[in-house]
Amino acid sequence: MPFVRITLPEGLAPGIPEIVSRAVHRNLIREFLIPPDDYFQILEEVPGSRKRYPARYLEIDHSALVTFIQIIAAQGRTEDQKKRLYAGIARDIASDTPIPAEDVIIVLVENAGAQNWSFGKGEIQALVHLTPQVSP
Repeated sequence: MPFVRITLPEGLAPGIPEIVSRAVHRNLIREFLIPPDDYFQILEEVPGSRKRYPARYLEIDHSALVTFIQIIAAQGRTEDQKKRLYAGIARDIASDTPIPAEDVIIVLVENAGAQNWSFGKGEIQALVHLTPQVSP
C-alpha cells in the first residue's frame, strides 16, 4: 500500500490537484502493480512562502510551480520500476497540467513489510494481496 502526500503550489486552477493525484495513482498501478483500490493520498496546497527550494539544483531549474510528491511504500521494487514510476508521473503531470516535469520532485520512502502498516482498528492486517511483485 503506497501512502502518498502531494504538496502543490497554492492558486492552481480547480481540478489540477485531482489530475496530479490521478497521474500518481495511475503510474503506481502500472509500475508498482498495486490494486486500483489501493488509493491513499493527502493533497495539500501551500503558499509559496511555506515552501523552500532552490531556483536551480543539480542543473535543473525550479519555479513557483514546484510540486513535492512523497511516496511511502513497502520494499521490493526494482530500480527500473522506480525509474519508470518517476518518469511516468513527471511526464503525465507535465502533459496534463501547467506544472513542468522539472518542477515535479518525487521522494520514495520504503519500509520493510506489513508490520509497518495498520489499515484500521489499530491492528496489523494480513496483506496477502500486496506481496512485492516485480513487473516483467
